[in-house]
Amino acid sequence: MRHFSIILLALATAGCAKDKPDAYGTFEATEVTLSSETSGRVLAVHADEGTKVAAHALLAVVDTSALVLQRDELRARRASVQGKGAEVDAQLTVIEAQRAVAQRTFDRTARLVTASAATAQQSDAATRDLRTLEAQAGAAHATRVTVGRDLGGVDAQLATLDDRLRRSRVLTPSAGTILARYVEPGELVQPGSPIVKMAALDSLVLRAYVAEAQLSRVTLGATVQVQVDAGAGALRTLPGRVTWVSANAEFTPTPIQTREERVTQVYAVKVQVANADGALKIGMPGELVLAAKAK
Repeated sequence: MRHFSIILLALATAGCAKDKPDAYGTFEATEVTLSSETSGRVLAVHADEGTKVAAHALLAVVDTSALVLQRDELRARRASVQGKGAEVDAQLTVIEAQRAVAQRTFDRTARLVTASAATAQQSDAATRDLRTLEAQAGAAHATRVTVGRDLGGVDAQLATLDDRLRRSRVLTPSAGTILARYVEPGELVQPGSPIVKMAALDSLVLRAYVAEAQLSRVTLGATVQVQVDAGAGALRTLPGRVTWVSANAEFTPTPIQTREERVTQVYAVKVQVANADGALKIGMPGELVLAAKAK
């Protein structure tokens, strides 16, 4: 019986050695800090820590009362410039009609002068009337161009204000979970002031470290196994995909291995792991099991 127990112990030890993880690491996520793009008092914050948010969701609003007043003023100015433009257009229509009549009178008088049926005085009057209306038409066209430029300038200022008003609303770039909230309603913020920090937690990345001898078993896009603690001493095995392998060796980070092993140079790898049920957490330790090397 004692001999049989020794055999079982040896088999168990061999099995444990076979299942020993190839690397250790911790889970991380791409964290995004959303900041204010304008200055003002925070009116509302629609985000609490741990809240899941959809893409393009409204997170916070910064007071922009002064900008709204400026926009209203510019809109009134734009309406005034448009009214001036309409007046110039009406004047130009009248002048062009008068110039057409003066042109016909000038042409007719020129024919009469050629036939000696009109006096030089009549010719001078027709020429004067035509040239006067041509000058008035030119001035009206120049005024119309100026009005157009003024209108374009106002439109540019309005576009700038609209952009600043849009930036006063902090929106999520994508779906994710709020990790931290930095402001409360009523606080003053400046451009660049952090509002919230968020991350997409539907999949996390295990950052682990493998020895140089293991690099041949790590390839981009390869499927590997990731083990995490499932409680009561059990391990949960999840599939992962290698998304990045460092090209440079480094010393083993302090939290990963023992003091003796920290002097060994290793290579960092990133393994993406699905986290649909939310069981994986940022900073949670994980173990990496690589596929056996082909013989």
